[in-house]
Amino acid sequence: MKYVGAHVSASGGVENAPENAHKIGAKAFALFTKNQKQWFSKPFTAENIEKFKANCEKYGYSPDHILPHDSYLINLGNPVPENLEKSRKAFLDEMQRCEQLGLKMLNFHPGSHLKKITEDQCLQLIAESINMILDKTQGVTAVIENTAGQGSNVGYKFEHLAAIIEMVEDKSRVGVCLDTCHTYTAGYDIKTDAGYRTTFEEFERIVGFQYLRGLHLNDSKKELASRVDRHDSIGKGLLGIEPFRRIMNDPRFDNMPLILETPDTNLWAEEIRLLYELQE
Repeated sequence: MKYVGAHVSASGGVENAPENAHKIGAKAFALFTKNQKQWFSKPFTAENIEKFKANCEKYGYSPDHILPHDSYLINLGNPVPENLEKSRKAFLDEMQRCEQLGLKMLNFHPGSHLKKITEDQCLQLIAESINMILDKTQGVTAVIENTAGQGSNVGYKFEHLAAIIEMVEDKSRVGVCLDTCHTYTAGYDIKTDAGYRTTFEEFERIVGFQYLRGLHLNDSKKELASRVDRHDSIGKGLLGIEPFRRIMNDPRFDNMPLILETPDTNLWAEEIRLLYELQE
């Protein structure tokens, strides 16, 4: 079964996210557990936590289908020691917030070398960061999102994801989320039938589907291998509708959150319906 949703607002309290997801007909959802533009936020109250869990139960959302996203400020591969420490503290805070809410996953962009260290050194720092934080938390999987490779971001090759996983000590608590826009603009041609098959054969060989925890479903405003991250609404960008039809009929993507991060939030309910209509 497919669990399609969107990255919904948690404005006014994290407990509002499940209701916002329900309003658009989502069977899964993503959220920020804190303000993504700030390093730290005030802790959850007991009421926040209780209401979030109650609303998840009310609207039928399992932690298996909720994929929170960390702050965009965090860079677990930061080459500047004091900034790396700040990122690690913030990531630990976010993992602990997921623990409090009873969630099982935290999605994050791996990091950037800022042109000060090599990609390999950056990947090593990211893995060290994950190991440190997994040691201090329980039950939450660190889910690495592939990137478009914009700027000095790592994670745009499947080999980068595999290298990080290889260095993580507790492999039961590390996973991957693939973003369709990032995958395409990083150079993997999921637009064509042959390219789609080849891409996921490569993913299985290099990373392995056992590590896949979810997808971000986004069309792309930018071309194949452009290394630019610009999302578009489903079927309105350069990917078109066919890759999403394949995904919706591919059993390898069953029973995991499939999350829209498309730019027009007013279209989310329509896009969710469209995606389900693609099922044959």
